[in-house]
Amino acid sequence: MANGGGGGGGSSGGGGGGGGSSLRMSSNIHANHLSLDASSSSSSSSSSSSSSSSSSSSVHEPKMDALIIPVTMEVPCDSRGQRMWWAFLASSMVTFFGGLFIILLWRTLKYLWTVCCHCGGKTKEAQKINNGSSQADGTLKPADEKEEAVAAEVGWMTSVKDWAGVMISAQTLTGRVLVVLVFALSIGALVIYFIDSSNPIESCQNFYKDFTLQIDMAFNVFFLLYFGLRFIAANDKLWFWLEVNSVVDFFTVPPVFVSVYLNRSWLGLRFLRALRLIQFSEILQFLNILKTSNSIKLVNLLSIFISTWLTAAGFIHLVENSGDPWENFQNNQALTYWECVYLLMVTMSTVGYGDVYAKTTLGRLFMVFFILGGLAMFASYVPEIIELIGNRKKYGGSYSAVSGRKHIVVCGHITLESVSNFLKDFLHKDRDDVNVEIVFLHNISPNLELEALFKRHFTQVEFYQGSVLNPHDLARVKIESADACLILANKYCADPDAEDASNIMRVISIKNYHPKIRIITQMLQYHNKAHLLNIPSWNWKEGDDAICLAELKLGFIAQSCLAQGLSTMLANLFSMRSFIKIEEDTWQKYYLEGVSNEMYTEYLSSAFVGLSFPTVCELCFVKLKLLMIAIEYKSANRESRILINPGNHLKIQEGTLGFFIASDAKEVKRAFFYCKACHDDITDPKRIKKCGCKRPKMSIYRRMRRACCFDCGRSERDCSCMSGRVRGNVDTLERAFPLSSVSVNDCSTSFRAFEDEQPSTLSPKKKQRNGGMRNSPGSSPKLMRHDPLLIPGNDQIDNMDSNVKKYDSTGMFHWCAPKEIEKVILTRSEAAMTVLSGHVVVCIFGDVSSALIGLRNLVMPLRASNFHYHELKHIVFVGSIEYLKREWETLHNFPKVSILPGTPLSRADLRAVNINLCDMCVILSANQNNIDDTSLQDKECILASLNIKSMQFDDSIGVLQANSQGFTPPGMDRSSPDNSPVHGMLRQPSITTGVNIPIITELVNDTNVQFLDQDDDDDPDTELYLTQPFACGTAFAVSVLDSLMSATYFNDNILTLIRTLVTGGATPELEALIAEENALRGGYSTPQTLANRDRCRVAQLALLDGPFADLGDGGCYGDLFCKALKTYNMLCFGIYRLRDAHLSTPSQCTKRYVITNPPYEFELVPTDLIFCLMQFDHNAGQSRASLSHSSHSSQSSSKKSSSVHSIPSTANRQNRPKSRESRDKQKKEMVYR
Repeated sequence: MANGGGGGGGSSGGGGGGGGSSLRMSSNIHANHLSLDASSSSSSSSSSSSSSSSSSSSVHEPKMDALIIPVTMEVPCDSRGQRMWWAFLASSMVTFFGGLFIILLWRTLKYLWTVCCHCGGKTKEAQKINNGSSQADGTLKPADEKEEAVAAEVGWMTSVKDWAGVMISAQTLTGRVLVVLVFALSIGALVIYFIDSSNPIESCQNFYKDFTLQIDMAFNVFFLLYFGLRFIAANDKLWFWLEVNSVVDFFTVPPVFVSVYLNRSWLGLRFLRALRLIQFSEILQFLNILKTSNSIKLVNLLSIFISTWLTAAGFIHLVENSGDPWENFQNNQALTYWECVYLLMVTMSTVGYGDVYAKTTLGRLFMVFFILGGLAMFASYVPEIIELIGNRKKYGGSYSAVSGRKHIVVCGHITLESVSNFLKDFLHKDRDDVNVEIVFLHNISPNLELEALFKRHFTQVEFYQGSVLNPHDLARVKIESADACLILANKYCADPDAEDASNIMRVISIKNYHPKIRIITQMLQYHNKAHLLNIPSWNWKEGDDAICLAELKLGFIAQSCLAQGLSTMLANLFSMRSFIKIEEDTWQKYYLEGVSNEMYTEYLSSAFVGLSFPTVCELCFVKLKLLMIAIEYKSANRESRILINPGNHLKIQEGTLGFFIASDAKEVKRAFFYCKACHDDITDPKRIKKCGCKRPKMSIYRRMRRACCFDCGRSERDCSCMSGRVRGNVDTLERAFPLSSVSVNDCSTSFRAFEDEQPSTLSPKKKQRNGGMRNSPGSSPKLMRHDPLLIPGNDQIDNMDSNVKKYDSTGMFHWCAPKEIEKVILTRSEAAMTVLSGHVVVCIFGDVSSALIGLRNLVMPLRASNFHYHELKHIVFVGSIEYLKREWETLHNFPKVSILPGTPLSRADLRAVNINLCDMCVILSANQNNIDDTSLQDKECILASLNIKSMQFDDSIGVLQANSQGFTPPGMDRSSPDNSPVHGMLRQPSITTGVNIPIITELVNDTNVQFLDQDDDDDPDTELYLTQPFACGTAFAVSVLDSLMSATYFNDNILTLIRTLVTGGATPELEALIAEENALRGGYSTPQTLANRDRCRVAQLALLDGPFADLGDGGCYGDLFCKALKTYNMLCFGIYRLRDAHLSTPSQCTKRYVITNPPYEFELVPTDLIFCLMQFDHNAGQSRASLSHSSHSSQSSSKKSSSVHSIPSTANRQNRPKSRESRDKQKKEMVYR
């Protein structure tokens, strides 16, 4: 009861003793107020009497010394409950001012000592010098020893100071750990303050039982030690003493020791620990978390703002809960710390709701000054913080790789158009399930439209803002684990060389970061591809590829000069298009059926092993409904090459990769699943699926032996192709490579000639040879050991003249000695007097300041060595001579090239070059990208095209020119029929209107295609491939090449196949030579280089007459396919049909459109032209009495044809324009063109 009374008296006495905090916290006091230990009776009675006295005095008058402080159990707290806040504050003040006084006193004494002893020091120094000079060496030792002692003492102090400086400056790992630990403990001390702020400002606590006090004590001991290190390391002790961190330690560390001594706690100025948050930015920089200036600035602003806010809230919490000292602490109010935080925020923001406000004079005085600085800080810091947060990269995260899923990185020119075109093709539904995630990396954040596109494909597409030139950004997108990196180029830039340089730098940066990454990049200029070869880690064998847009664009256009419409067909083949079904019997129906076909690759079934290529090709087309145009052949040294329509001498190996034209990837699986035992009698190709047959694995020896016996026509028992020695070598090979598959052709190559002596109808005495393209380095045809080119009777004996260079050093292109440009320039009168026919007119817009477009890429396919010299079409450039002079350095090694200075808009210049007699007119512009308005980028090409189409021609003009003696242009010898620009072409009556002139126009902006044909009804929003000019092959845009990026990623052989078909046979070896000299190098003919001529080329086969005339009228395309393949080794793959051929009434329209890979039962019409891959004919160069092989223009079914005999000189030229009957008779000897 005595203890209880004491407690009650203490409670009531607290109200009258001037301790207002005890009254307002009566609940806390009753909760925490415990009696003293009952074992001490004197203490108990003393406590009771004191409580009674306090209780009675509380009724009469308040006394300062009667304030009751809450106490805890067994704490010898002051029995009168007197406040001791002044002791805590005094400890901090004495420490601060005492240390400050000592530092100032030390500095004063040091200064006085320096001033007083300055003169004496000089005198002693002089005496020391004099004595040292007069005494002997031995007498100087005591002085030297003293100096050494002083130096040692200074060195020791310096070492300790340097060590302390290193420890606190985070220069070492230990220092960084120490700095981070001090900051973490400061935050921990601040958290303890937050916890204790819920208790009264001052209370009695037992250090041995209060866990938070013990932790706080440990923290402050550590802070004291760290303070000592900082003091030792400080150069200026006075400045160090006045630092913010030092002031924080003065007012937070000593009170903790006082609280342990007095067994009581006072919140006091412990809120100053919040000022340590200012160093948060430094700590994050030490940990390499903050690296950018914006992030550092943002953290600095936030830490200063928050630390000031929390510190000010702590001061308000202290004075408002304590009251004013001159008011005996009676005007206090109960505010929690977080209410003070709220008060400071509404005060800084000038809102001031009035629900919480300061009542004490100290609090209000503080608010007056704080609102000035706080408002200024709030008005400046908060907007800047919001701006920095708003400007932070929205796409600045890092890519997280998904297990079991590959990802690619796409960078470069990232725009809505380029990304949409890429995604449309890459994620096309006709591909197999694409389990690849696409990561776009660009240094500019996407606009709203591009962002919406990314969101529509969010399951497979991610965007990150950054640059591939920054290794940190490459690490963010996990480039080291990416399957490939694709670099897009800006096709419409004004400076192509600068764009290529940017992409090359991107390649260098990526390869420098991760040399093994596969890179596929777009290049604009052909000559810039050479710079990629300088990158050490660039390796095309590992999948690195450069898609040169100029090379492919001009190559596509060049192939259209040989077979019009081919550019459209090839562009549609490597682009993924969905099937659009049209019920009406229109030309669009058949065109779109072909558009849905794409190029695919698939390994051939073992059922095809040992069969010849034409046999497999026919079986795939007839039974599997697949069109195989090429295979990947592995030679004896395991080098892979792509052979296009190689002929019947090549036997299929096991594991051969075939190139197919089909509508989707699932159809191509039939070639892999085909089993002769299970599927031989199946008529529906959709039923050809994987069967359960176990395919026996023959040993290497057995397969090679069977292959040898297959070729020699004997049984395995009777065949002696493989001797015991060879068998031993094979056994060794089988042990070394037990799982490898050896080609049947390897056997044939090793032991016998690799040809079948099967006669050909085209060339009865010629052995059929490999017609495959050579596309890999070092891929000279080693198959041809007994080369028929070297057999007497062929034209190769003339070609092997050791003193004449007719081809380049690789044997892939016709070559001539460099010519000066003045020798090939024609004036308008000279051109008009020259009988030009069957030639190619290139209308080029450009000037001295235009970017080069690389005309070499247009000329090279037209000068491929798989044409005989007399089959080469003469090329006439019409354009600015200043521009052509800049291009001439790359053209001066090609034969049959002329230049007419002028403008393609001049009809006089066009008539002078006989544009109405040309095989093709190409319209190009080098000025397209210099105009900002996209609608005007193609104005020159469109105007030139419309100008030509509106021209009218008189047939008598062609007759007069043909009858005239003519003028021999510079550099041409008229005496040789092979050099005649007429090429021995007999023509139909001359074109009388420009609409029928075969034209192909290059466009930059796809939508401008609507202006080329005035009679079509194409919507301006129609995609390019659906427009009539593109379907007819009269327009070509570089945008169609965008699909090559994704096609190359999924199968790099596709790019090799397209490049081989389009460029005429450009190889990496040739690119290395061009990179070395920027020009073709002539070479003497050797069997190896001449063998390179034996490769396929594209031609057009006419059905109007000749050996296929019976199929032209109502026949099936499949029958034509099989007949051409069996008889002539020609592989048909499409039709070039008159646009109105489906109409029952005759039409005057001569426009044609492309049909890709029609089905077997597709009905033919007599006017059709068939796209085919034909073999090289060695005898055609020796005698042109055989069937003509020239390419046919597409404007009419029999517009031009090759002559049966060479046209001699003047006499024959005068007899050339004969009657229609004579020309018709001559035309009937034409088979394909």
